[in-house]
Amino acid sequence: MEKKKSETYEWIKSIIVALVLVLIVRSFILTPIVVKGDSMNPTLQEKDRMIVTKTAEPERFDIVVFHAPDGKQYIKRVIGLPGDRIEYINDVLYVNGKAYDEPYLKSFKEKISQGTLTGSFTLKETAVGTETVPKGHLFVLGDNRRYSKDSRGIGAIPLEKIIGTTNIVYYPIKEIKIIKE
Repeated sequence: MEKKKSETYEWIKSIIVALVLVLIVRSFILTPIVVKGDSMNPTLQEKDRMIVTKTAEPERFDIVVFHAPDGKQYIKRVIGLPGDRIEYINDVLYVNGKAYDEPYLKSFKEKISQGTLTGSFTLKETAVGTETVPKGHLFVLGDNRRYSKDSRGIGAIPLEKIIGTTNIVYYPIKEIKIIKE
């Protein structure tokens, strides 16, 4: 009888330790997310399941998850870092006056028969309203530029609103991938 109690206690202790470890990992290191909407097409699809890393510092062109002003979680691509001057001219990204290639948009741009994927703008003409990305903020855009609610309309995203970066799609199984660009 005593042996049975001891074995039960050990099982309960092991389960509690496992739950605490899961809680710590999920709170501070990794968490899953489900993509909602098509603002990141063609890179991400509706209902893709991804792993968000909470420990990485966002860099240009990383995909980030953040708390948006409307209270929802958004997933977008980092285009501008604090202090950057951002503008689009004829569907070309310029950061601090230097043109950048965006290979993740290539397939989308090839399908457009009229106009551009990303309309021309300067940072001052967006909801950010300044010449440069404010200190402690990021400028983010969805890859599906024509249909994305992003920094052009909601402003620069404070770094404290960033949940983490993501580049691993783990579901659906046939679509498992690591996004490199």
